[in-house]
Amino acid sequence: MPKLVDHEARRRELAQAVWRVVQRDGVERASVRAVAAESGWSAGALRHYFPTQDALLHFAMDLAAEKFTERARALDEHGVPPQEHSAPWRVRRLLTTLLPLDADSKVSAEVWMAFVTRARVDPVLRAAGRKGDEVIADWLLERLRDAAEEGILRAGADPVREALRLLALTDGLVVHGLITPEAMPPELMIQLLEDHICEVFPGCDLST
Repeated sequence: MPKLVDHEARRRELAQAVWRVVQRDGVERASVRAVAAESGWSAGALRHYFPTQDALLHFAMDLAAEKFTERARALDEHGVPPQEHSAPWRVRRLLTTLLPLDADSKVSAEVWMAFVTRARVDPVLRAAGRKGDEVIADWLLERLRDAAEEGILRAGADPVREALRLLALTDGLVVHGLITPEAMPPELMIQLLEDHICEVFPGCDLST
């Protein structure tokens, strides 16, 4: 019987190798040959799945957006204390997953930033980046609209504008956390994010 091959699992394995190369060497060095060496594959075998560097990068960025969506959904499903089910806590929980707060999240942020930089000159990567932003913005907008109906959103606040402001603030914290970590350490990133969330949701309590 011929050996069954999980092609999707192999593609994901290669995408993870792309992330490692991008994080270590930069996006421009994530060539088919470099990723093949990183993954232990031959360049010929890798080209069976991704014939070009662009194809590799596009799949890796799409997968990054998909993994984030799965992680965001899981945040509201498992192991959350009852007192942290409020809209402010749910927003805090989602946005802190984007911040470079430890070694793992720093790698994720660095890889995503490298892709975003490349996306300026790559329309396919730019579209993938927009898709990732839209996933986060839509999730935030849903929480904010629910909060407005509950009467806990700041009086007169527009949920659409507030969702965009939260996303822009988080993006800025990520950039400063990566570029000037000595001036923007994890505890300051979290405090600034919490300060803004409590402006959006007056009277919120994010203390644990």
